[in-house]
Amino acid sequence: MEIALGAGTVEYTDTGGPGPVLVFVHGLLMDGTLWDGVTASLTGYRCVVPTLPLGAHRQPMREDADLSLPGIAVLLAELLERLDLREVTLVGVDTGGALVQLLMATGDARVSRVVLGSCDAFDNFPPGLTGKTLFLTGKLSPGLFGLFMQQMRVRAVRRLPIAFGWLTKRGDAVSAAWLRPLLSQAGVRRDTVRALRAFAADPGVLQEVAERLPGFDRPALVVWAGEDRVMPLEHGKRLTALLPKGKLVEVEDSYTLLPLDQPVEFARLVGEFTAG
Repeated sequence: MEIALGAGTVEYTDTGGPGPVLVFVHGLLMDGTLWDGVTASLTGYRCVVPTLPLGAHRQPMREDADLSLPGIAVLLAELLERLDLREVTLVGVDTGGALVQLLMATGDARVSRVVLGSCDAFDNFPPGLTGKTLFLTGKLSPGLFGLFMQQMRVRAVRRLPIAFGWLTKRGDAVSAAWLRPLLSQAGVRRDTVRALRAFAADPGVLQEVAERLPGFDRPALVVWAGEDRVMPLEHGKRLTALLPKGKLVEVEDSYTLLPLDQPVEFARLVGEFTAG
């Protein structure tokens, strides 16, 4: 499915049905397939999974689109409104968790509870070697950026700490597919460079957001990967402490991308939290 929004056309999947609404938000250089293993286990729920303009989208955005982190958060809020989604459980991991925090800070009325998987927070933006490398490559022209990213076709390069190596233990086949639009479409490369430059220009955005998180008085589940080498566990604890109704759960045998490394367990936690 697709929907025309202010910034451009956004693709999404929607399982439909009358069950509680779950909206899943992916991270940088990822698309909605991040969540396939999770949503497959969540029968009885309406799962909505957009592919946002974060570098793995297939339809380029408008040339005047705001692709800053706050701008993409506005796009996500517009999606919730246009689809008339209510009492939403908003679930994010990696950069998707940062976007969820932005909607929490604005008090979006359509969001009734949130799940923050291992994600960017506080001063960890850009996060880890992967984030720092991407922000640096964002200084290149879209053409040179595309040439640099061509090496990601090689599995050994994708598994490096500066790529996806510290983000997922088991998700290489999925992450390889995420790169195809970027490698094949000039418009997607242009969007990605614009987003990276906008992110780099506002490194303190999540520290400002954190100051407003204590005002989020709705249920919040923080799920952190026990072996995360990119998102510090201490940040999961700090996020939980800021949230009046926050609860922290650690999941073992996983790197940052819990939906790839532990999809069944992550789905169980999300389902139990939403049902509760």
